[in-house]
Amino acid sequence: MNTQEREPREIATRSTGAVILGVLLIILGIIAIAEPVFASVVIDLFLGWLFVIGGIIQFIYAFKSRHTGAAVLKILVSLLAIAVGAFLVLNPLRGVLSLTLIVGIYFFIDGALRVITAFQIKPRARWGWMLLSGILNIILGILIWSQWPFEAAWIIGLLVGISLVVNGTAAILLGTVPQAAAR
Repeated sequence: MNTQEREPREIATRSTGAVILGVLLIILGIIAIAEPVFASVVIDLFLGWLFVIGGIIQFIYAFKSRHTGAAVLKILVSLLAIAVGAFLVLNPLRGVLSLTLIVGIYFFIDGALRVITAFQIKPRARWGWMLLSGILNIILGILIWSQWPFEAAWIIGLLVGISLVVNGTAAILLGTVPQAAAR
């Protein structure tokens, strides 16, 4: 099979993956929108456990590599990760308050990067969806900041849900462009 025959198949495979990813993001987004407080707590607990597990792995690595130098610093960083994770897991509502501010910052930066990416892919069909996704994420970031800390318990779940739906839609729309061209 030559390169010209292989490219449409590879494009179709990547496009199918983008569409599947988009559908999954939309489903998760709808769940988060329907139950925003639950979604906020799930996000907090998930991140908390990631910190705990990551901290334990870092601690094991620091202990095993203690002869390579900076072992004390590595152990302190691992203990900090475990402490942050434990705080998030043991105090999910307080964790949600902190995470809400962090997620607001994330949405703002993610949106700015998506806007930049949209202009980089501008000649591509449907690039405007990436631009719209970026603009909406910037707006979501600003909304989170403006409501923090008063609406922290539910706003993070709702806004993450909205972002997931918008990003999933953008993935589907961008994923269908190459598929149509491959036929």
